[in-house]
Amino acid sequence: MLHYALAAFDACSEFAQTVLVLAPDDDHFDGRRFGTLRFAVRRCGGPSRHASVLGGLQALTEFGAQDSDWVLVHDAARPGITPALIRALVEALRDDPVGGILALPVADTLKREQAPAEKGGLAAVQTTESRDGLWQAQTPQMFRLGMLRQALEDALASGAEVTDEASAIERIGLTPKLVRGSLRNFKVTYPEDFALAEAFLGATRPA
Repeated sequence: MLHYALAAFDACSEFAQTVLVLAPDDDHFDGRRFGTLRFAVRRCGGPSRHASVLGGLQALTEFGAQDSDWVLVHDAARPGITPALIRALVEALRDDPVGGILALPVADTLKREQAPAEKGGLAAVQTTESRDGLWQAQTPQMFRLGMLRQALEDALASGAEVTDEASAIERIGLTPKLVRGSLRNFKVTYPEDFALAEAFLGATRPA
């Protein structure tokens, strides 16, 4: 999965640097398995996505990135990302004052659950929620480095929980744009998702 994600960014010569953020105690990663792909490894991951992204931003700064530079944050658990999707995001946002994210309009009917009567019991539907105007966030998410760092540090200082970079940007009063993504860029979350990822990607590792 990681190879597919890194290969998509490697194919985009527009980027000056790609940083792979790992946990300090990660003993599974073997860079020799990734051939000639261009990326740097930094073991600056934290206990949350929030902390890991901040560590990655600091690493980019050490590579010479400036606050005014664009940075794209991507989940390694989304191996379906493609160079075409990355370039579509960059092209749509390159002149935007804020930035934005890949996302898809919600197509499914949404149900809010009622707490189960007892532990381990089945959840019940409390109500049906309107899906009008709702989008499912994906990655990459693209913002200026300094703006994103400020937003994440502000959320951290306030004890606010942010589940993606866009929500941190929203907290400081800014409005990220929505750029249409793709179903193939889904997040591998459940065991059965691996078979779905293989169906999208095929069994052959990208060159």
